[in-house]
Amino acid sequence: MPDFFAPIAGFGVTLGTMFKKPLTESYPEHKTPTAPRYHGRHQLNRYDDGLEKCIGCELCAWACPADAIYVEGADNTDDERYSPGERYGRVYQINYLRCIGCGLCIEACPTRALTMTNDYEMADDNRADLIYDKQQLLAPLEPGMTPAPHPMADGASDEDYYAGRVCGDGGETGERS
Repeated sequence: MPDFFAPIAGFGVTLGTMFKKPLTESYPEHKTPTAPRYHGRHQLNRYDDGLEKCIGCELCAWACPADAIYVEGADNTDDERYSPGERYGRVYQINYLRCIGCGLCIEACPTRALTMTNDYEMADDNRADLIYDKQQLLAPLEPGMTPAPHPMADGASDEDYYAGRVCGDGGETGERS
């Protein structure tokens, strides 16, 4: 007799779950907040006057275990200055088809130019659109920022930028040490 009930025993799980209250999420309509330290989409940050923090050192690309980051550095000139240092990231791409969200690129960045946001909605129907370029990754311009390229703030040096002693209107904050 036990051989007769063996195939029917599997239906017990089905019958048990048929009468339970369903547990569903209404995701697109009601989004739950992410954890504060969630690793989402990357962002290339700017200084308060609008210059880019990325110096094109390519350390983030070297640190990436999935080889998802491509950086091509170039030299700043007096006419076209994108960052306060000698170099800037002329080409910056992150392939989100390969990125594993580990955050090693964030740790490798010497100027804190690269951070991760809480944005996680990056789905697309085209593979080529999941390779983000520099314009998609750059932080938006805040009020008081001037789009790069532009000269450094009057009287400011590289060290002033890296120490955060340059304000948004292009002048120095005066906190010299």
